[in-house]
Parts: sequence; C-alpha cells; structure tokens
Amino acid sequence: MMGLPLTFAQPLLLLGLLSLPVLWWLLRVMPPRPRRIEFPPTRLLFEIAPKEETPSRTPWWLTLIRLAAAALLIIAAAGPIWNPATGLGASNAPAVILLDDGWSSAASWETRIKAADELIAKADNDRRGVALVALSETARDITLLPAGTARVALRQISPKPWSVERVETLPAIERFLKSTGDAEIAWLTDGTDTGRGSEFLEGLSKTIGERSLTIFEGAPAPLALAAAENAAAKMTVKVLRPAGRASVGTVRAVDAKGSPIGEARFVFTGSDRETEASFDLPVELRNDIARLEIAGERSAGAVQLLDKRWRRRAVGVVSGATSDTAQPLLAANFYLARALSPFADVRLGDRGAPQQAIAQFLDQKLPMIVMADVGTLSPEIRERLNTWIEQGGVLVRFAGPRLAQADDDMVPVKLRRGGRTLGGSLTWEKPQHMSAFAGDGPFAGLAVPKDITVSRQVLAEPDAALATKTWALLEDGTPLVTGERRAKGVVALFHVGADMRWSDLPMSGSFVEMLRRIVDMSGYTSTPGAGAAGEGAVEMVAPLRTLDGFGAFGPPPSTAKPMRADYRDRATPEHPPGLYGPAEGPIAVNTLAAADRLAALDTSALRAQRATYTNAEPRDLRGILLASSLALFLIDAVIVALLGAGLAALLRRWRAAPASLALALVFALTTVSPSQVRADAASDDFAMRAVSQTRLAYVVTGNADVDAIVKSGMAGLTLFLAQRTALEAGDPVGVDPARDELAFFPLIYWPVMPGAAKPSQDTLNRIDAYMKQGGTVLFDTRDAVEAPPGENGATQTPGMLTLRNILSSLDVPELEPVPREHVLTKTFYLLRDFPGRYTTGQTWVETLPRSDDDEAASRPAHGGDGVSPIIITSNDLVGAWALRPDGQPMLPVSGGDMRQREFAFRAGVNIVMYTLTGNYKADQVHAPALIERLGQ
Repeated sequence: MMGLPLTFAQPLLLLGLLSLPVLWWLLRVMPPRPRRIEFPPTRLLFEIAPKEETPSRTPWWLTLIRLAAAALLIIAAAGPIWNPATGLGASNAPAVILLDDGWSSAASWETRIKAADELIAKADNDRRGVALVALSETARDITLLPAGTARVALRQISPKPWSVERVETLPAIERFLKSTGDAEIAWLTDGTDTGRGSEFLEGLSKTIGERSLTIFEGAPAPLALAAAENAAAKMTVKVLRPAGRASVGTVRAVDAKGSPIGEARFVFTGSDRETEASFDLPVELRNDIARLEIAGERSAGAVQLLDKRWRRRAVGVVSGATSDTAQPLLAANFYLARALSPFADVRLGDRGAPQQAIAQFLDQKLPMIVMADVGTLSPEIRERLNTWIEQGGVLVRFAGPRLAQADDDMVPVKLRRGGRTLGGSLTWEKPQHMSAFAGDGPFAGLAVPKDITVSRQVLAEPDAALATKTWALLEDGTPLVTGERRAKGVVALFHVGADMRWSDLPMSGSFVEMLRRIVDMSGYTSTPGAGAAGEGAVEMVAPLRTLDGFGAFGPPPSTAKPMRADYRDRATPEHPPGLYGPAEGPIAVNTLAAADRLAALDTSALRAQRATYTNAEPRDLRGILLASSLALFLIDAVIVALLGAGLAALLRRWRAAPASLALALVFALTTVSPSQVRADAASDDFAMRAVSQTRLAYVVTGNADVDAIVKSGMAGLTLFLAQRTALEAGDPVGVDPARDELAFFPLIYWPVMPGAAKPSQDTLNRIDAYMKQGGTVLFDTRDAVEAPPGENGATQTPGMLTLRNILSSLDVPELEPVPREHVLTKTFYLLRDFPGRYTTGQTWVETLPRSDDDEAASRPAHGGDGVSPIIITSNDLVGAWALRPDGQPMLPVSGGDMRQREFAFRAGVNIVMYTLTGNYKADQVHAPALIERLGQ
C-alpha cells in the first residue's frame, strides 16, 4: 500500500471512511438555542448573571478529535497488518518455489532462506504440497514434497560458486507444470543477470501461462571482482555491481598463507556498474598476492584467485643487430620492449654483446629470454640454455639475417639456410598475409589479423613433425611461428624479424597479444602449446581446493573434474572456482571471466505480483489502533466534562484523593526489592536456556580476546557435532563458577589464564561438587608450545603452575596420560592422540583401576561405567576449533599435518561423547561373551 509494507485483512471496511464528512456535519450541530418568549416577570432575572452557557456549535478541535477516533476505529476494523507475510495466496494449488542459488545469492542467502521457509510454513498451514526448485540443478526432475520434507530439503541447499544458467531449468519446470496442472509459483530472485536473463524471463512467461506468479525482490545487490591485472606500476582489479549500492568499499590482498599484503579502496560514482581498485605496491609484493577479496562481502564472486600467470615476470631481451645504437627507435629491442612492458618487466641486454647478456640473464634466473636476430651461440652458452630450458625456461627467438645464415639447434624446427624474400623486382611471389592460428597452440582463440603482411621470412625444412610444431601460418601454408616443449620449458621461433624490415607484425596489436600468451607460459610447467611429435595432448590437472558459494576454501566436490592446464574460462559445475594442479604451482579458476559484467535483472515485463524480502515479523495493528481510538474517546469525555461546571467543583472536593493514592502506590512499590526480582528473573532465564537443549559450557575468564576465541571454538565444535553426529546441541554458554549453576552442563571447558588469581573457596567447593556429581571439567592451559625441553618441561609452564594452584584445593583423583586402551580413544573416532593447535602437549585423565586378573588385564578398557571428572591438556583445543563467521579458521595450527585441525575436531567429538555416554564403548567388546551367556 503506497510502497509501505502494510495490508488489510478486511479492506472493504475502509469504505467506512467515506462517512467521515457526514460525521463532521453531525458533530458540529448542537441542539438549537431555546426560543426567547417575552414574559414580563422575567425582567426580575435580568440582573442575575448566568452560571452556565451552552454553545451553539461544537469547537472545531473537539470535532477533529472525535473524527480521528472514528477513523481509527474504522481502520482497526479493516484488520491492518504491518510487514504482512506475502508470497502465497489462499489456494489449494501446489506451491512451486523457484530459488536463485548462484554465487550472486550468497550475500543475502539467510534472507532468502527465511523467506522460503515462511512460504513453506504457509503451504503447510494450507495443507499443500511444495515443489522446491533450485535453479542450479538443471538435470534434476522436480517432485512435489510434503511441507516438512521440503523444509529439510531447503536446509540442504547452499549457494553455488558459479553463475547459474536459469534457462536450462525451463524444460524441467514445464514438464512439472504440465503434469501438475494448477500451481502457485513464487520466485525468490537475487536480482542479478549474469547472462541470458532476458531469455529466461521470456521462457518463464510462456511456461507458467496464466498461473499465479509472485516475485521476491529487494535483496542487496552483490559485488564481484574480475579482470585482475598486474600492470607495470600497480595491480588493478575490476569491481562490478549490477545496480546501485554502497559507493565505497575496500579490496583486500592476501598471500598464499592468508597473511594480509595490502588494501585498496574503490568508489562507485553515479550509476556506474564497474570501477577499479589498484594496489600501488612493489612488484615483489604484488607477485606474492594469491587472493583478492572484497571486505565484508561473502560470495565466491567477490574473490579473485591469482596464480603464477598473474605474476609480473622479468623478461630479458637480447638483440644481435648492430644498428640498435645508430637508430634506437627502429631497433628490434625497441619494438619488443614496447610490446612486453604492459605485462612484464623488460630487461634489455647490453648492445653489441649478446653472449654476455644471455649469460647475465641466465645468472639472474629469468623465466623468459627473447633473442632478436642472434646468430651462432658459443657451445658453453648453448649448454647453459639447454639446461635452463629443461628446468622450465622459455626461449623466444626472432629471425633476421644472422639467424638465417647460422646453423643452430636452439630453434624448434630445422631451418633452411638463407631467407625467403616475398615481393620485389626479382621475384614473382607477393607479400603474404596471416592465415590461421593452430587450435592446440598458445594463440588459439585470438582473432587472425588480415592487415599484416610478411615480405621476408626464414623457412623450415618440411618433416613429419612440422605441423605439430606450427603455431601460426601464412596464407601459402608456410609457418610464421613455430614452437615446441622441451622437458619443462618451451622454445619458440618467429620466422620474421622483431623490427619492421621483414614484416609489419611488430606494429600490430596482435603482436602484443601473442607475446602475452607466450609470457603466460613462463614460470610454471603446465603450459599450453604443441609439443614434439607424439605430444599433441594438453596436460590435465586435477582439482586441489575449491571455493564454496560464500568464497571459503574447502575440499573439491565429487562433481569437480580435471581440466586442461590452459583453461582460462569462468567457473562451471564441472570446474568450480578454486586451485587446480600441484600444490607448489596451482592454476586458479575464478567465478567470473575477465570480460564478464553484471546487470540488474529487469522483471517488469512479467505479469506477476511483487513482494520484498523482510526480516521483520508480521504485526497486527488492530490493538494499537483500538487503544488509540479508546484514548481519544476518553479525552473527548474528559474535555466535555471539563466544559461543565459540576466537574470543577467535584475536583475541588476530591483534590486530596490523588495524593493519597500516589502515596499508597509508592509505599507498595517500596516493599518489593527490585534487585531481588531482577536476580530471580535472570536466574530463571539462565536455567531455562540451559535445560532447553544439551549445551556445552565454558568458563568466562574476563579477558575479552580469550573469551571471544573460546566462544567461537565451542561454537565451532557444536557445529561439527551437528554435522558429524546425531547430537544437535544448543549454542555454548559462558558460565561463572562462582555464580551460575553448573549442574546443567555435561562438560565445562576451562581455559587456564597464566597468573590468574585463585578462585575463592566457595567457588572451588561448587566445582568439586559438580565433578563428584558426574560433571567433567576440561582444563586447557593452551601453552604446549611454551614448554621447556626436558621430561618435566610440560609441568613448568606458567599455565600449568596456575592450574596446580587451582587444583591444590580440589579433591582430584590420581591422573595419568590417556592410555591407548582408554575408552576416550574410541568413543566415536579411533584416535591415538588429542591434538589442538599444538601436538606436543599431553592429555591427562583419571587413572583407570587396575586388576591382577589376567583376563581383565587383557581387556581393551578397564574403567567402570563412570567418566573421568577431570581432563587436562595443553594443546589449545579451542584454538583449533575456533572459526570466523565466514567459516575460515580463526587461528593457525602449528603442526605440519594439513589434517591436524580435522583431528582436533575429532578429539573434541570423542571428549563430548565420552562425557555424555560414559564407558558404553568398553562394554561393546564383551558383546560376544554376553550373548553367549544369554544363550546358556
């Protein structure tokens, strides 16, 4: 209604507002004045002043109050509701929920899931089936589910890290609607068009026909990153948006270990849909950047992964011509430097000394060397070049008079001695144009320029392998560029010069793009391009780590497939964004390609109802309006009474009553202790929250940083328990042992603060009673890394000394390191130790009772059914469990094992299950004996 989130249950009753003008006229009119009749005796009353006067008309302000009260009463009768639940009407038709679940929906995913859950709840109230359609699942058939099953299926959907092709789901939607008939459709869109949006809208309109459609809009527009480029002076990245949003933000740059390198600010002006963020950093730091991300944005599109292809490589340029000094602007190294400088750091060799320049570049271990018309090389230089190429170096050579006369094996193909002249007075051949790029070469996909002419070239000797080594051809079929892989490196040859004497290729934009492709091949072994004979296949790389829809790293999904090492496109379901290949030199795949841009999804052409996402609950306004109307009527009564004389006298007689009433009220309130009421209420609230669900607890230390890590760690363990076990515990609770009741919790985690004051004796008595009544306290000194060397080093840390001071007043049983046969090692997972952030600490539990019986001694568990009341460790378990809101670890682990954090979570699961279930696992090993006895 007028753009407000307001609706009415009975809108027809609003027609009663049309009666307000009639009420205005009725309320203004008062009884007529008394008729004046001449009666002589009345002259005796002329001198008596009248004490009451009756106005002929009601005052305008009193009439306004009465009209407002009547209007509020009419509006309340119409049933106004603020933030009404929208989306589905009152119908018996099945509900179809279309859910955008691409990367662009991740930023507002919780809002979208809440809206879908409300739609399912409404369908459940109407006893309707629900079809939940995730627009990323194009191959899955749509089925009608009960509302309860649909709610469970909804929680299993998560945003995908790639752009969703909505068009591909139209056939499945059409088949379902044809089989179902009537249906009510709700589309929870993210408002972003990542491609083919208009095609989907047109197809959806034809598919649904006359059926009811409601479109949910208003989610915050996502931000994305694309087209990162490591330029000569700075690194830049495009920041994209589909529509207007916050105009200022920050892009963070981090290295492969997650350490921050720098931040760049970006600003959107007006209605721009893209802007740029730049990092003005030294090239050494820019080459270390492995990830760019938008601060505060949780989506895979807001992350740009960088690999070695984005590193700004150093390229050495050597020229064998002697004219470089005389005419430097016409020299080959001038054209090469201009073409390479946008994406590489060019280092020019000394003029006139090519052999020394090559040796110098080899000493500097440059990844790529370009030689322009360098002829015969010394045996020593050739040997060093061969070794450098085998280790991954890229050698690019350009032809010229010297190379045409040389007999050199540092080229990919065997050359004919002398050059070939095209055009001129002594030849019938005309200058040639470029014909094509090889489909399996590094130039695949580039546009073939038609304006480039070649007037002279060096020819290759025809052989069986020439076709596999040719990267670019002239119209007459002779090669323009050839190349081959040698071990880990590449050797390429341009059969023309790098200056304008043999060809005008160095003046074209294609020359820059060709060199860019070759530079991209340097620095890593998974390089595209043709190889030697029999090496036509391009290397395939397997997924290493991939991003989820929220931009967090995780293991590759089962649908991820290996990809070509030269893959440069955007992410797909088969190739999700992430890192592929070996860990020492992975290849990055990003959600968006360099040329991708975002646009707002225009749904105005669809015949549909519009609804907005809202986080507020519906609120019935009838109570407020009725109360306001009653208050106005009371005010009207008081005003009318005040206008009469009788009330004033009555108030004078009863003027002491309000004071007496106020005094009695104050006295009554003072007899109640407010602090006691608040304390009892807080205690009851704590008890209700603790017993409503099984919850883990932790001791609040008072240190804000430590308490924040402990809270996040306990929450992370609770989430891990819900994912891996049947236990769905509530949020962890921070407790104060001196004040809170501890009996509600099966396990209390106590982070020991070095140098902390010893708790009072009353507090220690409460803890002692808690442990003797079946509770378990997990003490963690979190200082295993600080233990000095030696057998007793672990007991001399500040945290362990503080813990000894605390335990000195407790009735602690005899302790021992967790033995290999202890139930704690197999409660849920089979474990050998209990690592946290550290792995060098020892875990202590109550000593198991020993028996002299040989049979009992051979059993895998000797404890009774009880649980150790105390567990002590120094491995900082909670530090390994702590997770940031985006799901990433809050603190690093010290061990070298990549699975250490997983084992820390498993240790936490075993400890929780041990405290909840006791020693039941020990009894399972006796099951055969028990069954045998029962059989007797």
